[in-house]
Amino acid sequence: MDGNVRLNPYLAGNFAPVRSEDDFDLKVVGEIPAGLRGALFRIGPNPQFEPRDPEHHHWFGGDGMVHGFYVEDGKVSYRNRYVRTPKWQLEHEHGRALFGGMGNPMNSDPLTAGNEGGVANTNIVWHAGKLMALEEGHHPFEMDVKTLESKGYVRPYRGNVTAHPKIDPKTGEMTWFAYGVGAPLSAGMSYGVTAADGAVIRRDNFQAPFASMVHDFMTTQSHVLFPVMPLTASLERVMKGLPPFAWEPEKGAHVGVMRRDADVSTIRWFNTEACYVFHPLNSWEEGDQIFCDVMRYDVAPLFPKADGSPGDKAAARLVRWTFDLASPSNAIKEEALDDMDGEFPRVDPRVETLKHRHGWYAADPSGSGTVRMNAIAHLDLATGKRQVWPLDAGDATSEPVFVPRSADAAEGDGWITAVIYRAAEDRSDFAVFEAQDLGKGPLALARVPRRVPFGFHGNWVGA
Repeated sequence: MDGNVRLNPYLAGNFAPVRSEDDFDLKVVGEIPAGLRGALFRIGPNPQFEPRDPEHHHWFGGDGMVHGFYVEDGKVSYRNRYVRTPKWQLEHEHGRALFGGMGNPMNSDPLTAGNEGGVANTNIVWHAGKLMALEEGHHPFEMDVKTLESKGYVRPYRGNVTAHPKIDPKTGEMTWFAYGVGAPLSAGMSYGVTAADGAVIRRDNFQAPFASMVHDFMTTQSHVLFPVMPLTASLERVMKGLPPFAWEPEKGAHVGVMRRDADVSTIRWFNTEACYVFHPLNSWEEGDQIFCDVMRYDVAPLFPKADGSPGDKAAARLVRWTFDLASPSNAIKEEALDDMDGEFPRVDPRVETLKHRHGWYAADPSGSGTVRMNAIAHLDLATGKRQVWPLDAGDATSEPVFVPRSADAAEGDGWITAVIYRAAEDRSDFAVFEAQDLGKGPLALARVPRRVPFGFHGNWVGA
């Protein structure tokens, strides 16, 4: 391993790839709840080969790897597999990395011509009987829910799809969006809908105020909201050897609001000061007002400035945005909901698009001002009570994923599942908590004999 690799934090520690594909029966410490049956799937970047430019390798650019924790009758088994995209297959055939960082054509081998270059590494979602690995620049990629065998791109989407669709708990519809539509790093966007049976019934294109990385969006029962923040995209920058995505706060922050049954020409753009949101917690509406609880950064972390100089460190905190559709003002009202740094907020999926009471997130009680995940927090928005389970020094958690105790259990009645990295042992645990009693610690830990690299998102699929 050369010095460049050692200097890049995204290729070291628990960011470093694990290239073996394994099947383990895990030792369980404690007791897995009898009613917990199904699987937690997680996904993240895991470069198949050493990157072409290790010094400038970005975490977001690695090949997707799916990690499945299968739970049944108090036992837990683990399986991990690469998402065998056309990019993965081409590089596997040649035995080396061929694509430039995050698809940068300036640093790609000529052998990549005509290959889509997708990595399918950001989210994994179950909808209409398909387990789909998602990223922001390509079609969903189907994986077998039991074997994690790669089954190929789901083509009816007619183009790239977000990594963060929203599933309506009442209709089963999946709403989604895309950015960079029409040309790479452009201001083109799409809004789409997939019916409960998996048929793509809508895809409409529109232009954002400017080209931006639009990582996630918000959906209520009647509206969709598109956050266009000043983490800008620029092909012109790339051609000059500068970063494709960079922080330009002078462009401000914009959120487009549209009724789900309306034409994209009706989008109304609301505004607020420069900030960034990777992930909302949840959104809903009451009368003419829309409420969005989001994890808000003052600046976009992990990305440079437009001139290529390093970006500023930042942490997110939970705030509530209010959009008044009856007001002539396009200003977004903002109020703080919590004063603890956090990321990866989640709700009970049965109340997504509806008013919620409970939220969970990966937290940083130390207030380091950076993106750290060394605790799991639960926030009761009805009482304002917050409960935190801290990890040992050096340990880190994945995003907490809620599993209801039963289909008709009250909101928030169930379990939290997560994957915990144990730094001192350089391995990981699958953990189960009582969702509203994090303070007593895990009900059970299933011990993985090696580490599960840091990833992005995960979801539970019931048995």
